[in-house]
Amino acid sequence: MESKVYTLREDDAEITLTSYIASATEELSFNQKRKAILVIPGGAYWMVSDREGEPIAYSFLNAGFNAFVLKYTVRGKRRFPAQLLEVSMAMKLIHEHAEEFHIDPDYIFTIGFSAGGHLCASHGTMWNRDFIFESVDMPREWNRPRGMILGYPVITSGEKAHRGSIDNLLGEKKEDPEALETVSLEKQVTEDTPPTFLLHARNDTCVPVENTLLFATALAAHKIPFEMHVYPVGGHGFSLASPLVGVEKAYPSLPGWIDLAIQWAKTV
Repeated sequence: MESKVYTLREDDAEITLTSYIASATEELSFNQKRKAILVIPGGAYWMVSDREGEPIAYSFLNAGFNAFVLKYTVRGKRRFPAQLLEVSMAMKLIHEHAEEFHIDPDYIFTIGFSAGGHLCASHGTMWNRDFIFESVDMPREWNRPRGMILGYPVITSGEKAHRGSIDNLLGEKKEDPEALETVSLEKQVTEDTPPTFLLHARNDTCVPVENTLLFATALAAHKIPFEMHVYPVGGHGFSLASPLVGVEKAYPSLPGWIDLAIQWAKTV
């Protein structure tokens, strides 16, 4: 496996994309290009979670994908839509290096967790907005993911919002009705939104499960294919729901979500 860190912003060395690429050797000669996945960890737009980054990348790498982990703007250093532009910068870099990364550029998926799920869903619903291409010079079609996976995502800025994430994202605009409408992603779904895999725990007391239900309802209204798994127990931030990420006990079927998501991505 080969790993390399790329800086995405000329003005900020902390905004990076880390690649996890299967190495071709005499014994392991990969004759087919792999699918790719861009991993967007959570952290309430205040930090970037380690356990929702590399462990997820390795899971997909082992399943036949090449993976990339994004570190995006947090702690109010820049406000929305800076983070959305950074996802687009990552998509541009992955496309530009598709041959080097040995991937099929038609099969680039995204996955995000919690606030990273909000960023992932922001990208999935707004990937073709004009303001993105005014800042990121690339063919418009490069920015559309083949599909997206949302783990216990922050979705709404309404009654069931995770206010910490929304406030950290918007800053001084956190009470601005237009800004709140824009980042309430159940209201941003269109016919151009990619197929989606959703997972959440019903007993999540941090990001209410209604966030996922609202997004699923919007997908259904726009006839966007989706698969959804709501587990009765799991809380928030469970990542792989295994000791590897510090989760000692979980609902028995909860760790199986990753296999379901990988299986889904292989068929989209």
